[in-house]
Amino acid sequence: MIGPYEQALLALLLVVLMAGMGATLTLDSFREVARHPKGVLIGLASQFGWMPLVGFGLVHAFGLSSNLALGLLIVGCTPGGTTSNLYTYYSRADVALSIAMTVMSTIVAVVAMPLLVAAYASGFEGLDFEVPIGKIAVTLLLVLVPVAIGMAIRAKSESAAAKTEKIGAVSGIVVIVMLVASALWHNQALFAIIPFGGYAAAILLGVIGMILGYAAAAALRLSVSQRRAISLETGIQNTPLAFAIIVATLPESATDEALRLPLIYALFILITASLATLLFRARDR
Repeated sequence: MIGPYEQALLALLLVVLMAGMGATLTLDSFREVARHPKGVLIGLASQFGWMPLVGFGLVHAFGLSSNLALGLLIVGCTPGGTTSNLYTYYSRADVALSIAMTVMSTIVAVVAMPLLVAAYASGFEGLDFEVPIGKIAVTLLLVLVPVAIGMAIRAKSESAAAKTEKIGAVSGIVVIVMLVASALWHNQALFAIIPFGGYAAAILLGVIGMILGYAAAAALRLSVSQRRAISLETGIQNTPLAFAIIVATLPESATDEALRLPLIYALFILITASLATLLFRARDR
């Protein structure tokens, strides 16, 4: 886990990042999403349809212990977060759709998460699910407020919006580097005690989610930029929210083990999403 100073710095960088994204958008961007809501609906179906199902299949396919399985199942049931918006921006995908999907999936998660976790984790003991409303509110604020600021900057000055976008882009790179470095530094001992099946399940959850999200969007003939946004939004889950749920819900004796696969997922999803972004940009060239 990252320390309080790192968390504060990351929060500040995320605000700058989201303001930079907002500086690329107008109200018409979101009106277009509202007029054609198919993308958001496919994203919600991906997020709360097959992501929990994929997690359920992986924990059984690799025969994971109860606490490891429970941690990964909770990740599979969480909504998207700000990281998916970042990768959507770098992939030259539909940022307005990605932000709309993050907001909608976070709101829907208040009802959907308890139902999904109860359904898929019904065989596990010691689970008394709590929805961390505070974390959900923070996610919404981190998305909506800075995006609105960025949009306001663009409405007043195109040149200021261009500078804000550049600063946000740099902040996003710093966020990725910090998250990877922090995960490697703080969790060195963790890597040796997780079984191969745990690594495989944690990595495949994000990879399969991205593939299925893209395939569903392609099957319904959405544009390439929308396919990329839905792919990334599906595969990249809100792991800080998953951490909060695990800490708030599970007994202390199970928390340490249950957090292991979400931590591995959080590290490797940054790597796999970066590879996906490079692939998308290479296809553009």
